[in-house]
Amino acid sequence: MTAGAYSIPEVQRLVATLVASKPGGRIAELGTSYGHGARAIAAALPPGATFVTAELDPERAARAREALAGTPAEVLEGDWQELLPARGPFDVVFADGGVDYDRVADLLAPGGILIKDDLTPGRPVEGDSTREALLLDPRLESVEVLVTAEMACIVAVRK
Repeated sequence: MTAGAYSIPEVQRLVATLVASKPGGRIAELGTSYGHGARAIAAALPPGATFVTAELDPERAARAREALAGTPAEVLEGDWQELLPARGPFDVVFADGGVDYDRVADLLAPGGILIKDDLTPGRPVEGDSTREALLLDPRLESVEVLVTAEMACIVAVRK
């Protein structure tokens, strides 16, 4: 589903488009990996926007810091659940890692957008913890979007 340890170009374009719609916004990424998706987000940041990305793995966080040097991205090392709530609420959250999805909506401001990638298209909601958390959460207006024949994303807006 992913291109190894980074998001595919179609997902990067989707996230960049949604980020660009939030001038002055607060943007977060969960799961920096090596910084490939974060680079696309940083390049799309509109005027006045801030961007923070959290990576649990120390080696990946260090490599991401190197890859993102000179960009407006701030790379944090550690668990997003400990690092990001005090920095929110966020206008856009890109959930690009295996996380506790029923808690991600708590990071969003009203009208904030959540993007979750790496989903196999056509699977039922029932029994899929990610889909259940994001498509059935009454705080979110959500839709599953096909980005390639092999990958879907969930895009959700906080009510």
